[in-house]
Amino acid sequence: MSAVLVESGPDKGAIWHFGEPNKEQKDLVSGNGWADLSHRGIIALTTQHLEKLTPGDWQEALILDAQGHIVEQLFLVDDGSTTWIHTESQRVEPLIEYLEKMKFMLDVDVINQSNNYAVLRVAGVADGIGGPFRLLPRRELASTVKTYNNSYTQVGIWALEALRVAQGRARLLFEVDHKSIPNELGFLNNAVHMKKGCYRGQETVAKVFNLGQPPRKLVLMHLDGSIVHLPECKSKITLEGNVIGYIGTSVRHFELGPIALGVIKNNLSTKLTLQSQGVNASISQYY
Repeated sequence: MSAVLVESGPDKGAIWHFGEPNKEQKDLVSGNGWADLSHRGIIALTTQHLEKLTPGDWQEALILDAQGHIVEQLFLVDDGSTTWIHTESQRVEPLIEYLEKMKFMLDVDVINQSNNYAVLRVAGVADGIGGPFRLLPRRELASTVKTYNNSYTQVGIWALEALRVAQGRARLLFEVDHKSIPNELGFLNNAVHMKKGCYRGQETVAKVFNLGQPPRKLVLMHLDGSIVHLPECKSKITLEGNVIGYIGTSVRHFELGPIALGVIKNNLSTKLTLQSQGVNASISQYY
C-alpha cells in the first residue's frame, strides 16, 4: 500500500502509515524501524557553547518564560563546531527570534537550515527522547531512504506517536499548553535539570519542586476500545460532567489498544472513569 499522509496538525504532510500500522509499531519497538522526520524544522547555531553537550550525543531541552511556562521544546546535537536543533516546523521562526535576542556579546550565528538539512529517526532501540536520530544534508535524503529500506522497515508518524504515548513523553503543541510547567509533564531532570545554573523560569520550577505538588499531572489513559473515534488533541476530559483536564495525544497501540496522554488536576485519584468526547477512559499511570 502507498503511504498515507498526515492531513493536519504539526506533522501535516509527513507519512502517517504505510497500511500496516501494527506491523510498523512492532518493527519500531524491535529496533528494525526507521522514520523520515524531514518535515521538522532544523536550526544551526555556530560557535555556540552549550555546557557538557558531548559531540554526537542528542539531548532534549526546554525554553521557559519568566513564569516557568514551557515555550519551546528542542532536540540538540553538537558536531564539535555547530549545535544543531530540530523542533516543530511552525516553531522555527519564533525560536530563531528568541535565540537572536539571547546572543548578547557572543559571536553566534543562528541559521534556519530546514531547507538544507533533514532529520531521521533511524533504526535502533528507542532512547528516552524519541531517537536515535540522524541529521543529514537534504541532498543525501533520497539515497539514504533507499539504503535504509534495503535493510529496515520505514514507519510512519502513527508508529512514532504510539511509542511516545506508551512511554509517557510529552510533546510541544500536544500535551503542552500555555500554562504548562516542566514539573507537570515529566520533564524534570531530563529536559530541565534541577542542578543547572540560573535560567529563566527556574524560580517557579524550584519552588514547585521543593514546596509542593504541581497543579496538574501527565497521565497515561486507556480508552474504551469499542468506540471507533478517538478524542482529538486538546479535547476536554470530564469527571461526572466537570472538566478536569484535556487530551494531548490519542492513538491506537499495537499491544495496549487505544491509549492517550492526558493532563489532569493533580489532586484526583487515579482510580477513576473519565470521559472525553464521549469516550470512556481509565488512568493506568501518571508521571
